[in-house]
Amino acid sequence: MEIQTSGRPIEVLMEKVLSMNITSSDYFKELYKIKTYHEVIDEIYHQVDHVEPWMTGNCRGPSTAFCLLYKLFTMKLTMNQMHGLLKHPDSPYIRAIGFLYLRYAANPKTLWTWYEPYIEDDEEFSPGSNGKMTTMGVYVRDVILGQVYLLNFAPISFI
Repeated sequence: MEIQTSGRPIEVLMEKVLSMNITSSDYFKELYKIKTYHEVIDEIYHQVDHVEPWMTGNCRGPSTAFCLLYKLFTMKLTMNQMHGLLKHPDSPYIRAIGFLYLRYAANPKTLWTWYEPYIEDDEEFSPGSNGKMTTMGVYVRDVILGQVYLLNFAPISFI
């Protein structure tokens, strides 16, 4: 069964400039050859080292993480696949991309059900390229509150 989404089209889930940069990037175009959920997970595992929206350094294009997040949007994940992302034991970046997917694409009324089990998650990782460590629980709270990357998330109502 597919995750209950907000019903918004893929191209409006993210800020327009970011979305346009992703879909026109060479890396995203290379992802066309990836066809399965498991191939995307493998790509995240091997290629993602932060979950900020933009590359660091002089190249200011969209990050690998956000290109792969957008690829997941095109796949319309199932509930089992989402649980697989959020509980993945091999990389915190796989998990973080799962939480971002939910924040952008899931029906806001379902978010608390997804996020609540992870609010106190103590796995440590560095979501940014600066190497600053935090816990997954703090990251999840920041995603819920829209306090990551100054991104334009849809409003949430937990009522």
